[in-house]
Amino acid sequence: MCGSGLGISMSANKCKGIRCALCSSNYDARYSRLHNNANVLAMGGRTTGVEVAREILATYINTDFEGGRHQRRIDKMMALENKN
Repeated sequence: MCGSGLGISMSANKCKGIRCALCSSNYDARYSRLHNNANVLAMGGRTTGVEVAREILATYINTDFEGGRHQRRIDKMMALENKN
């Protein structure tokens, strides 16, 4: 968590194996996990209220990766990461 969430998400995504999602809603949190298998959650401390942050966190933690057709996307991201 940082002021906007942008800096921390950009920094986290520089690390190999990290798929950090900046989430400002339950929708973002749900689909970051469901379709993109995000493994790090970022939020903006100045832009996200406490109750909303709690809801986002609960949604993120309680959502599993769907896999299937979405796995191809993860494989492509990992291949790109390993290439560079």
